[in-house]
Amino acid sequence: MKSKMLQDKSAVIFDLDGSLVDSMWMWREIDIEYLGRFGIVLPENLQSEIEGMSFSETAVYFKERFAIPDSIEQMKADWNRMAWDKYTHEVPLKPGIREFLKECREKGMKLGIATSNSRELVDNITEVHGLDNYFSCIMTACEVAHGKPAPDIYLAVAERLKVAPEKCLVFEDIIPGIMAGKNAGMEVCAVEDAYSISDRQAKKELADYYVEDFYGLF
Repeated sequence: MKSKMLQDKSAVIFDLDGSLVDSMWMWREIDIEYLGRFGIVLPENLQSEIEGMSFSETAVYFKERFAIPDSIEQMKADWNRMAWDKYTHEVPLKPGIREFLKECREKGMKLGIATSNSRELVDNITEVHGLDNYFSCIMTACEVAHGKPAPDIYLAVAERLKVAPEKCLVFEDIIPGIMAGKNAGMEVCAVEDAYSISDRQAKKELADYYVEDFYGLF
């Protein structure tokens, strides 16, 4: 299965949170703290409702649902500040990812990131972990018309990499992201993550492959 995964592929495109770095846990903490500033208790279903949304789409959703008085830009700036320290000091890479990226580069694969996160945070993460030189293209869903599960972000990254969608392999950890990759006409490998562990079976059924970590994928 592992050897077949990368057969005939020219590019690998990664989601960021939960796929490249182990960070999904922290966003619930940030949402609790942020909404608490306005005296709002975090709704239990909030994370599932915003899965796949771009950073900007999420801000609009929060503003409309919770009647946040701040501007969209102020909300995003606050979230960036709240996440910055966690990303810098508390968020590790997914197991085996550094070794996998080195293998991909040695084999001449083009590498990209397609994230729903903000540009400021994705740049922070790649710099902190020394990953800048691995990726030929990094794009956020704020740069395309629609967030995941729409295929826009993956198609845009493939176009920038100059690789046909069918020659791309996507790594994703949540169902809307898996759907985005499939909707783009790409093969998708689902990545195990504690945040979405309850969706493990659904992820396996939707994706072409499933891995618990990135060790030994070549």
